[in-house]
Amino acid sequence: MKITSSSNGKEIESMALAIHELINNLPLTMRTKNSKGVRIEDGEVIDYEYTGPVLEKVLETGQTIRGEPESGPYQGMPLVVVPIKENNETVAAIGIVDITKGLFSDMIEISRRPEPINNEPSKGEFY
Repeated sequence: MKITSSSNGKEIESMALAIHELINNLPLTMRTKNSKGVRIEDGEVIDYEYTGPVLEKVLETGQTIRGEPESGPYQGMPLVVVPIKENNETVAAIGIVDITKGLFSDMIEISRRPEPINNEPSKGEFY
């Protein structure tokens, strides 16, 4: 699959749906620099002409944004939008919406436990 800065919603659909599945069906949005894209919820594309203020800002700056949009269907919900780059040029942006109000992000942080210093059990410990 080749994504270009002009790929439309239909052309990026399969990649967006795959990522949506990987993130346990959290809402996902994706668009390219020159074309509007997809908005996906509950395993279904609900819009093939989607754009949002944070997607547009990431396309403009080429930087990851974490925050809460001030407008649109995901207003006030935590999200992360990242750029997709080719040859150091931002060609697309993809974002997830944390409808768990931050629990999803918290769980990722909690799961990053430090490695044990010594893998051998102490006396009286069992594995």
